[in-house]
Amino acid sequence: MKKLFLMSVMALFCLMTANAQKTVVSEKNQKVYDTVDQLPEFPGGMPALMSYIQNNIKYPKDAEKQKVEGRVLVQFVVETDGSISDVKVAKEVFPSLDAEGIRVVQAMPKWTPGKHKGKIVRVQYTLPIVFSLK
Repeated sequence: MKKLFLMSVMALFCLMTANAQKTVVSEKNQKVYDTVDQLPEFPGGMPALMSYIQNNIKYPKDAEKQKVEGRVLVQFVVETDGSISDVKVAKEVFPSLDAEGIRVVQAMPKWTPGKHKGKIVRVQYTLPIVFSLK
């Protein structure tokens, strides 16, 4: 009886895992939009996004030591569930600044996803992150 119960639980787990993997794969295969009717939004809007970046960015020591400043353009996809994926640097400044821009974006909370023609869609977003020594 225990074996039957254990096998049933394992079979159910395998089915759920396979189903979850199909969802992720099919979502990744959906088109990524760059122009939509309703843009994705960081929780709390643009002021909250600016506050998040300001509170979470850590100026890399090597860039600070060399007095490197600049604007890193970080590109990413806001998925249909609001999560962030495919994070990359679209405009490089300095290796450690680029890496910090990626780190901060990857750590962001889920966004409100974008919509196009009433449907929730994957949207490519470009975020400028300014590194400035004051």
